[in-house]
Order: sequence, then C-alpha cells, then structure tokens
Amino acid sequence: MGDAYKFRLQKLLDIRQDFEDKSKLEFKEAQREKNIVENELNNLKETYKTHRNIDAYESIIKQKIKQNYLNALNYAIDKSTIVFEDKGKILDKKREELKQCQVEKKTVEILKEKQKIAFLKEQNLIEQKSNDEFALFAFIRNNTMIHGNK
Repeated sequence: MGDAYKFRLQKLLDIRQDFEDKSKLEFKEAQREKNIVENELNNLKETYKTHRNIDAYESIIKQKIKQNYLNALNYAIDKSTIVFEDKGKILDKKREELKQCQVEKKTVEILKEKQKIAFLKEQNLIEQKSNDEFALFAFIRNNTMIHGNK
C-alpha cells in the first residue's frame, strides 16, 4: 500500500469550504444586526409604555410636549419595526445561502469519502493478490523442495 489516496477534486472541496466559512460569517453578522435592531425596538416600546399616560392635571403645554414625544416614539417604533422585518428577511436569505453552501460542500465530501473507500478496497485487493501470490510461490517452493529431496 505504497500509494496514498489523493482526491482529485480537493481544490473544489477547499473552495466550497471557503464559501461555507464566508457564508457563516455573513449569517452571524446578519443575526447580530437583527438582534441590535430588535433591542432598539424593544427599548422604544418600553419607553413608550412608561410615558404613554397623559395626566389631565398637567398643564396644556406639558400635555402637548408629551403628545409630541409619544408621536415621535410611535414613528420611531414604526420605522424600527420595518427595519426589523427587513433584517429578518436578510437573515432568512443568509440562512438559506448557508444551507446551500453546506449542502454543496457535503456533496463533495461524500464523493471524497466514497472514492477513498473504493481506493482502499482496491489497494486491499492488490495487497491480497500479492499475498496470495507469495503464499503460492512459497507453497510451490516448499513442495518442489520436498518432492525434489525424495
């Protein structure tokens, strides 16, 4: 078994591995961005909940300022919700791209494994054939020596 197995498509496997690694990084980045927007959105909603009650006992000016502030918060919540949904769509797209990269890499890995198993079987057969020939030569030599000595 002097021959070592060499996968002819190793460069393709390496390229697919690089694509998968790049896709993992992009997925993690998209996930991080979505989490940031989600936290901002939750903070805005909490702020809105704490300030949403307008007391009738406050001055008109304070009520008007508070109403404008709540309107601005509402607008920011709506905007953040849209951004959050967009980040969710981007994350789903990155997830699908990652799955595709993993499938493509796994396909080549399976091919490599099958070819390696076939190569090892072939090498084992060659080795077995050589061993059988050596055993046969030894048998013939021993038999001729035994029969030749008689």
